[in-house]
Amino acid sequence: MTNNQNVSLPFSWSPSQSWDGNAGSWSSFTLRIGTPSQDFRIFPSTNGQEIFIPVPQGCTSTDPSNCGDLRGVFSFQGSPSNGFQVNQSSTWVPNGIFDLDIENGLNLTGNGEFGYDTVGLGVQNSNGLTLKHQVAAGIATKDFYIGQFGLGPKPANFSGLDTPVPNYMKNLADQNLIPSLSFGYTAGAKYRLNRVLGSLTLGGYDAARFVPNNLSYPFDADDSRSLTVGLQSIIVSDSLLGVLTPLTNGAFFLIDSTVPDIWLPTSACQLFEQAFGLIYDNVTDLYLVNASAHIRLQQLNPTITFKLGISAFEPPFIDISLPYAAFDLQASSPFYPNATNYFPIRRAANSTQYTLGRTFLQEAYIIVDYERSNFTVNQAVFADPSPQKIEAIRSTNQSSSTSTSTTHGPPGGTVAGIVVGAVALFAISIAVIVLNHRRLRRNIRGNSTTIPDLVEPESPKGDPAEMSAVRSHELVNEEVHTQQLDSTLLGPSYELNGSSSGLPSLS
Repeated sequence: MTNNQNVSLPFSWSPSQSWDGNAGSWSSFTLRIGTPSQDFRIFPSTNGQEIFIPVPQGCTSTDPSNCGDLRGVFSFQGSPSNGFQVNQSSTWVPNGIFDLDIENGLNLTGNGEFGYDTVGLGVQNSNGLTLKHQVAAGIATKDFYIGQFGLGPKPANFSGLDTPVPNYMKNLADQNLIPSLSFGYTAGAKYRLNRVLGSLTLGGYDAARFVPNNLSYPFDADDSRSLTVGLQSIIVSDSLLGVLTPLTNGAFFLIDSTVPDIWLPTSACQLFEQAFGLIYDNVTDLYLVNASAHIRLQQLNPTITFKLGISAFEPPFIDISLPYAAFDLQASSPFYPNATNYFPIRRAANSTQYTLGRTFLQEAYIIVDYERSNFTVNQAVFADPSPQKIEAIRSTNQSSSTSTSTTHGPPGGTVAGIVVGAVALFAISIAVIVLNHRRLRRNIRGNSTTIPDLVEPESPKGDPAEMSAVRSHELVNEEVHTQQLDSTLLGPSYELNGSSSGLPSLS
């Protein structure tokens, strides 16, 4: 980004007013792609870098008749749609079938039909930001049931690490459409007041949506887990067993809105089982709540408090408290034919899976500053009507005389004293590497060891290396082939009496 005396304003992305997902009801945001535009309801992904949009191949004969709508797809040209119809967009430039390269650690996998197209934030004529020729992927896998918008800044690499393709967030900042590479986000809470919608600000944050604290976290050295916090303990009060501490030994957890659940050590999950009367479904790996326990828990209204620190073992720390209603969710198709009460914790196989998912972000507001390699986590607040107080986070590349109304970074001051020295310096020094590095993406074509959900067509539209260099916003002068599912590669069907392997994830 270059110095510019005309400082841009943060972009407050208005939520869609809808509640989506097959694991709980979540406040979604509207994204449009293609020419003419096709609209989708998506979830922000704090751990993602790219844009994922469902394609029609993801809805099969075994899915509900309204599968497209359930996956966040709006009608297109007056007719219901099951996903992004690439052959209806005059600005779509195909690139090939590649793996999605996200959430592999949680065993959530899949591949996408990658290409470039015009992408806008918000519905048409809403003054939303719009960029041409942006990386996007059409997805059929149900591991990501609703589309995703990656809030990270890392580029994609299709043909080699020396040819990175900037992503949407990076392009917004480079074109001075937002003040900096940063964002503020809370997932919203359907159970609060009159259904409080989510809040997402690019290039800043909404100061009216949280209670600030003085704790700032440096990015983790592992750039695939940048938003890692020390979870020192979890304390439950007013449960079926009164007060207990399911997590007593501190550990490091990734904050990741891509997934809805909280992934915990098995020992912690077992204590939650006792405190909340949970039933473990070893087919779906979900925790269910029967009718009588559900009624009793609603009466007790337990509180679950997460004690977070930069360290997992010592001060300073903050508390983020969640009411039982934040865990009072329902899972539906393709896991269960009817909405079923479930409690959003999952058994982690090891410490690399420890995750605070979207459930946590109902009551937490996260502010991430990629240019300073730090972030804050704050207790969310709720009001009806909900006011806005949008604050900008100024870029590190802007001169001090650029603006007096924007902040230098997220609230919370400097990184706490125990890490101001070597850790903070190291985090900042690797920022340039982090922003420009992305693991080379694996092309699915010709790899017989994979079980893709999308298969490369017989006559692809050119070499991916050539396509990644295309800058025209027009289609190449060849017929567009719609990627089709190979029914022999779908894996096991999603039935309760089957194996739990291959089950789709919750969104």
